[in-house]
Amino acid sequence: MSNHFNRRQFIKIAGMGSAAAGLAASGMNPWGWPANALAGSLGSDVQVIPTFCELCFWKCGINAKVRDGKIIKLEGHPKHPLSNGRLCPRGNGGTGLTYDPDRLKKPLMRVQKRGEDVFREVSWEDALDFTAEKMLDIKAKHTADCLALFNHGYGATFIKTLLMAYGTHSIAAPSYAQCRGPREVGFELTFGEEVLSPERTDIKNSRMLVLIGSHLGENMHNTQVQEFADAMANGAKLVVVDPRHSVAAGKADWYLPIKPGTDIALLLAWMNVLISEELYDKEYVEQHTYGFEQLKQHVKSYTPEKVWKITGIRPALIRATAREMGHQKPAVLIHPGRHVTWYGDDTQRSRAIAILNALVGSWGRKGGFFYPGELDVPMPELPKFPPMTKKRADLQLKDYPLAFSTLASGLCDATFPAPQAECQLKGWFVYGTNLFFSLPKPEQTREALQHLEFVAVSDVLPMEIVGWADVVLPDATYLERYDDLHVGHYRDPFIALRQPVIEPLYDTRPPWWVSKELAKRLDVADYFPWDNIEDYLQQRLTPMGIKLSDLKKDGVKVFPRQALYFEDGVQPEFYTDSGKIELYSAKLASYGHDPIPVFTDHGDPPEGYFRLLFGRAPVHTFGRTTNNRVLNRVIDTNHVWINRRIAEQWGIKNGQMIRLQNQDGAITNEIAAKVTERIRHDCVYMTHGFGHKAKGLTNKKGASDSDLITRYNTDPIMGGTGMNVNFVTFVV
Repeated sequence: MSNHFNRRQFIKIAGMGSAAAGLAASGMNPWGWPANALAGSLGSDVQVIPTFCELCFWKCGINAKVRDGKIIKLEGHPKHPLSNGRLCPRGNGGTGLTYDPDRLKKPLMRVQKRGEDVFREVSWEDALDFTAEKMLDIKAKHTADCLALFNHGYGATFIKTLLMAYGTHSIAAPSYAQCRGPREVGFELTFGEEVLSPERTDIKNSRMLVLIGSHLGENMHNTQVQEFADAMANGAKLVVVDPRHSVAAGKADWYLPIKPGTDIALLLAWMNVLISEELYDKEYVEQHTYGFEQLKQHVKSYTPEKVWKITGIRPALIRATAREMGHQKPAVLIHPGRHVTWYGDDTQRSRAIAILNALVGSWGRKGGFFYPGELDVPMPELPKFPPMTKKRADLQLKDYPLAFSTLASGLCDATFPAPQAECQLKGWFVYGTNLFFSLPKPEQTREALQHLEFVAVSDVLPMEIVGWADVVLPDATYLERYDDLHVGHYRDPFIALRQPVIEPLYDTRPPWWVSKELAKRLDVADYFPWDNIEDYLQQRLTPMGIKLSDLKKDGVKVFPRQALYFEDGVQPEFYTDSGKIELYSAKLASYGHDPIPVFTDHGDPPEGYFRLLFGRAPVHTFGRTTNNRVLNRVIDTNHVWINRRIAEQWGIKNGQMIRLQNQDGAITNEIAAKVTERIRHDCVYMTHGFGHKAKGLTNKKGASDSDLITRYNTDPIMGGTGMNVNFVTFVV
């Protein structure tokens, strides 16, 4: 199979932007910026205004074309290091969010029981006064740490500053415990550093790329997909390990349809071959690693013959792929993935991926993991934040000492009364995250919300979580607001500006304004020592010798590239206890965990059931975009992938509408069956983010996998929620 193909991997949606602009409704707006305050113009008709995207959290550079105060097209910023002149399908369709007629248009306050989604419109003054009053009441009665902030997205920067100034340390993004946290902990335990976001993966220079449940081409992170195309065009070898024949698998030299839950066994078998056949990078391992002899002994029993019986991958295929890694080293990249919360042993699986990368010498090497450029852009000097008054709320029921960020699921748990807890959470402030789709066990989230004295939600759309709020603060979209500077630590360090390309529609406000106004009411205005957002941005830019007026025109300032690899002069330093790459982790052993990953059997589905797997479509960012009318012209619903043989046994036809029911009796809306040979017989797969039930959203097509996530396994090392432990059957 040839790996050479043209760089046409992006779906072209840009032309739909004009049609999306026509969806705008009229509305008074108090901002009234003059046109020349936003950017330079292209001729006398169309302005080109640079900013950066938020349709996912990759933050690619955008050039917005604006005519008569309306966005007519979005294009990739040619000088921005993350977009390189291109946008992914979602980024091209960003106008669909700004001009969505379902948008929250005015501040709201609840008038019936929480969860009934009945509100009245209020003024911003009344909404902010009410919010501040409730926050101060919780602080006086219970302490500030009993108010939690759940947040997602770059707009939360100022909201987090506000909540820390208020005094709470109960601040969490679901993206940690429900997504990439195990990866960061696993790599930090091994190399002393995180993978970061965007990932420091040198895909374009890899000679061999290994994807383990990582769906490049469906997980449409712009820069990585561009680099993936470059690597394939340059003849890189590709291994795809996945129970489902994904888009990436169609490009693979080796496709390994692994049994779900057995990835650690395969990783250990690859280590077995590399070590036993002396194919690993001996000089690199000898110079930079700690614990090689322990690892060598540990993997002896994980022979390809033994692991075949666990994974379903034949010994010859295990050996062939391992030998190719040895041949192509060090330009071999075993991709760390992003959404890695699968089975509850996810930190150990990430550790195994990190150790395998160490054996082929890829960390700090061209074609493996580069060292991102450093750039220090000072923050304005602020007063010290108040100290913690209680033990971290997410760790009161069970301690996870290696969880270096707060666990969103732990905050949900801390909302329930418990005798050993120092502080039961009494209030939630939710910014930009629909907790019914981002936390497991949605029924538990509903119950937790009933225990609260106060719930505030700030969002653009009336997502399910909005219906449970006491007060709703309608957010301006990323195309209508300033946010903090994005200081990019990537190959080329850069500073990017998010600025409004149009005035905010309706009676919406940007989070910097909401935070500053609430700060006045909470008596923490000293943490926002600037008159307006432009003053704040210029304060940060002045030490860099940059004028905000210039950055408004250019959108991004790229700084000289620094050394990326050890061979280019990066000094090898590993911030671990041993000062080396830790193949054997004494720290894990000291906490009672396996110092080297061990395979754990996660069992088989019960008779008549199938393991539920889920992921994303290239056009959508989970549930954040599935109401987007522009993107829905391409994909407006999801399907459930079912193996052809299984479908025949059940009498299910391709396209037939069915329901899924899990082991606990939870059942979905109807969803169309996708009958295919591209998935194993023991699992099913669906795209996450569809099946909305919020009454204010138009698109309710498809089914929600979140409804079926009624169980999860908690990672004992860092508290992440492994959610691929649910099984479903068919209701036809």
